[in-house]
Amino acid sequence: MECRTEPAKEPATAMARPPLVREFLLVAGLFLVYKFGRTLADGHTAEAFRNAHHVWDWERALDLPDEGSVQSALLHGDTLVHVANVYYATVHFPATATFLVWLYLRRPAHYVWARRVLAALTAAALVLHLAFPLAPPRMLDVAGLVDTGQVYGPTVYSATPTTDTMANQFAAMPSLHFGWALMVAVGLIAATRSRWRLLWLLHPLVTLVVIVGTANHYWLDAIVAGTLLAVALAVIQLPHRTATTAGQHAKALVPAEEPVLVGAGR
Repeated sequence: MECRTEPAKEPATAMARPPLVREFLLVAGLFLVYKFGRTLADGHTAEAFRNAHHVWDWERALDLPDEGSVQSALLHGDTLVHVANVYYATVHFPATATFLVWLYLRRPAHYVWARRVLAALTAAALVLHLAFPLAPPRMLDVAGLVDTGQVYGPTVYSATPTTDTMANQFAAMPSLHFGWALMVAVGLIAATRSRWRLLWLLHPLVTLVVIVGTANHYWLDAIVAGTLLAVALAVIQLPHRTATTAGQHAKALVPAEEPVLVGAGR
């Protein structure tokens, strides 16, 4: 009797990483388009302040908490408000860039998904910035808030918004500080399997406290950013087979092969 065992099927391979140079140029290009697009909203000062009064009134009508209550907590000590300003000025871009680099190296399928979601969110935000210029609460007299960046430092904004060549200060809604931070948390929760992965939600939570407490954003700025992100996540869904699980799923689904008897004698 001759006995032969069929070779086991090869497990599904992990998704290949996109070309590095192409991805670098793509992400850098999207960033430059966004930065240039934001400058197009400059010069709408009167409209930005009218919209700010509308947003302030809407928040009061919706019975949202007063931004001043968060700022009062930060102003209990110079150190705390200084840390909040540093967080606002230095964490936003590096955290998002580190997130994308880690996904690119370790979770390619998650990287492509996250990059698409962030691009969609940022594009939607740019459209809203152009359509709805908005002065932040630190500029609104009726809010009675302190511009913590100018008073305690550091700040990324010029003291004269209309002559600021580094940033458009009338692009408060939606808050991409919050939107990107929330996507970083969602992406890391989806890409990791640790029992502690929900702690990544602390990043958008801290970011929310910082952007409101430093008077750079209204509550509604964060709410709108979260809504736009939810829509992007609903439209751009994560592939079921990912780099971390494809091989494991394939091994689990392929049963052990039974020996195949060839030319068995009677």
